[in-house]
Amino acid sequence: MSKITQLNEHITNMIAAGEVVERPMGIVKECVENSIDAHAKHIEIHVLEGGLSKITIIDDGDGMDAEDCALAFERHATSKIKEESDLWNIHSLGFRGEALPSIASVSEVTLKANNGIESTLIQVHYGKRIAYQTFSTPKGCQIDIENLFAKTPARYKHLKTTQYEFSLISDVIQKFALAYPEISFVLTHNHVETFKTSGKGNLQEVIFQIFGREAAKGAIQIDAKDEDYHLQGYAVQPNITRATKYYMYITMNHRMIRHPRIYKAIQDAYHAYMPSERYPIVVLNIEMDAQLLDVNVHPSKWEVRLSKEKQLEDFIFRALRNALRENLQVPEIEPVKEKVKVEMPTMEMYLTKDTYLPKMEESFVNYETKEDIKDEIKEEKPRTVGKEMDFEEKISEPVNPSFPELTLIGQFHGNYILAQGEKGLYIIDQHAAQEKYHYEVLKKNLFRNCEMQSLLIPEVIRVTPQIMAQIQDINEMIAHMQLKCECFGEDAVILREIPVWLKDTNLSQFMHDIFDYYLDHQKIEAEGLRKATLASLACHTSIRFNRNLNMEEMKQVIEDLKKCEQPFTCPHGRPTMICISDEQLEKDFYRGGTWKK
Repeated sequence: MSKITQLNEHITNMIAAGEVVERPMGIVKECVENSIDAHAKHIEIHVLEGGLSKITIIDDGDGMDAEDCALAFERHATSKIKEESDLWNIHSLGFRGEALPSIASVSEVTLKANNGIESTLIQVHYGKRIAYQTFSTPKGCQIDIENLFAKTPARYKHLKTTQYEFSLISDVIQKFALAYPEISFVLTHNHVETFKTSGKGNLQEVIFQIFGREAAKGAIQIDAKDEDYHLQGYAVQPNITRATKYYMYITMNHRMIRHPRIYKAIQDAYHAYMPSERYPIVVLNIEMDAQLLDVNVHPSKWEVRLSKEKQLEDFIFRALRNALRENLQVPEIEPVKEKVKVEMPTMEMYLTKDTYLPKMEESFVNYETKEDIKDEIKEEKPRTVGKEMDFEEKISEPVNPSFPELTLIGQFHGNYILAQGEKGLYIIDQHAAQEKYHYEVLKKNLFRNCEMQSLLIPEVIRVTPQIMAQIQDINEMIAHMQLKCECFGEDAVILREIPVWLKDTNLSQFMHDIFDYYLDHQKIEAEGLRKATLASLACHTSIRFNRNLNMEEMKQVIEDLKKCEQPFTCPHGRPTMICISDEQLEKDFYRGGTWKK
């Protein structure tokens, strides 16, 4: 007896749904792509409970007649391709004919369509058609998807919170808006509008809506061609960065894609203009002959293959590098905000008689402390190394006895401190070294101080709809740092008070780092966030590369590094110093063995 049987159509649709409809975001992506292929100019996406309860997509596109409405729910039924050769010349976003039957196999779907001549309603619940009739509806299509995965509990239990699922939907709609600024998008969640674009075709306007005025105002327009590719979009000035790589928005022929090697080419172009571990904001569409692009890689259509991949990577790198070189702007200095006068010292608040919090001023300012410790503070010589942060912690002996005894030689290229020790030549990364010292002092002292400071002018921070949808969860996550974000309109949050240890930091940049960290990790422990927060503060307040130091400043960097419990790697795991041994130098200069004279 044969063991092999042919699966029925409903089961094969459910299998396909596992690839196409992994979560509500996948449904929204497939349906919006259908609307765009139907030449819609206005698309509305209405979501209830993160899409688990209901998703509605409404467009003003071409619509369908009654026959096409029925065929649309048959597997591999599509208007996009007709023969094998069309697979190598795809100009539409959809082409597989799998989306609607896959969605209908795991949910309750109602489709209303009007092609300008006739109107139709069709309902398919979990693979079974239950209604098919004439029905009055405006031109275009409306599709309602309800009770997703209600009959497939194994799939349902792997979904996350409604806020998280909606954040993914919000993110994909933003990507569509950046790829199609000529289309008006409206997104609502639980009947509240969270995102809307005008559809006027102004990409810079969409960048403004998503990333804010500063990012959009200085964004560099990209328009470059070679024999095969045409690049169009915007590159945001490198002084505005993010903590993750997910703000590089790449489309090919206006199709959203993921391509690590192109991300790398973009990062390489920005490399000289921003700190390590920071990432740029870039919105770039790549036009090419459809025959160079293979989109038939995976049902989700995020992955693609290219015929001339290396050529494209080099072209993107050169185009962005040249654009940055020719259009870099000096960052505008924000006006100094008047701070509320507080009775007690803020960052200077002492913890014990011999331990003090760091001062985050641009230059040294004398401490104002209680009388019983004022004299001791005056005896300390103020340090100006890395003017971004000044430390007054008194540690008389190195914490780590394995730290080598070093004699300072000088500085190399404004980046590295050179010193000699018993084992050889030591090269110290000046930024990583001070970053590690700042990190350990912050780790020891920072969260002990619960003093709060009200802001005379509250800090308004522009955020994406993805963050707005999860602000409650984020507030729970940052509560232990005495931080709380209040919603301020539809696209911003506001801070009214902050702990004093944040008073001299760039609050907007600091909070964006926290938001990025949350999007990367979602469910995280407080300790993980605390470490990321300290690393971010330490990084932003340490000596940068290409800064010349005098001998006293270099000595101070070494002395500070000595005091670290673990001085040999920075908070991100990179080495703070390396050693070239005497033996290695002798070998390289042919001074060992028979060569020695």
